[in-house]
Amino acid sequence: MAAGSQKDWSLSQSAFRRLLSWLDEGVESGGEKYLETRRRLVQYFDRKNCLSPNELADETLNRIARRLAEEGAITGTPPLRYCYIVAKFVFLEYYRRPARAEVSLDGLRNPRDLPSHPAAQADLVADAERRSRCLENCLHKLSPDNRRLILEYYQGDQRTKIDNRRNLASKLQLTMNALSIRACRIRDALEDCVRKCCTGK
Repeated sequence: MAAGSQKDWSLSQSAFRRLLSWLDEGVESGGEKYLETRRRLVQYFDRKNCLSPNELADETLNRIARRLAEEGAITGTPPLRYCYIVAKFVFLEYYRRPARAEVSLDGLRNPRDLPSHPAAQADLVADAERRSRCLENCLHKLSPDNRRLILEYYQGDQRTKIDNRRNLASKLQLTMNALSIRACRIRDALEDCVRKCCTGK
C-alpha cells in the first residue's frame, strides 16, 4: 500500500460494512465488536503515551478497511491480533513524526502526560494550542447540524460515549453504522481543515 495514496482513500459505506463483517467473524454483533476493538486500540495507543489515541485507533481501522476493500479478505490471523499488528506500524509512523502533538475531538491529554523537559513541553503545548485554535475555527465552518453531530458523537468516555452514540443515532433515525460513516466524513473534513490551518496552506 503506497503511503502517498492513503490520504486519497476515504471509508465508504460498503468498506465499513465489510470491516464490521470481518471483525464479527461470522457472528453478527450489531457493531459491538467494532466498538470493542476500537476501545482496545485506543487503550493500546494511550498506553504508548500518544497524544491522539482515538485518531490513531481510527487510522488503524481505516487501513484495515482499505485492505479489505482492495483484497476482499484478510485470512490467516485472527482479526484482533491483526488489528494490533497494524496498530504497531501506525504507532511507529506516529513516533517518527517530527512533531507529535495533536489535538483530538476528545480534548487534550492531561498536562502531566507531557514530556518533563521544559523546552519540549513548551513546544508541545504551543503546538497543541495552535491546533486547538484551528480546530475551533474549523468547527465553526461546519453547518450547525454537522457541528452538533460531531460534538455529540465524541462526547463522553468509554461506555458513556457508546450510549451517547446510540441515543444520537436514534434521534437522527440512523443506524449505528450510518452514524459512524457520517461522523467519519465530518471528521475527515475537519482534519483536512485543521491541517491546512496549521500549515498555513
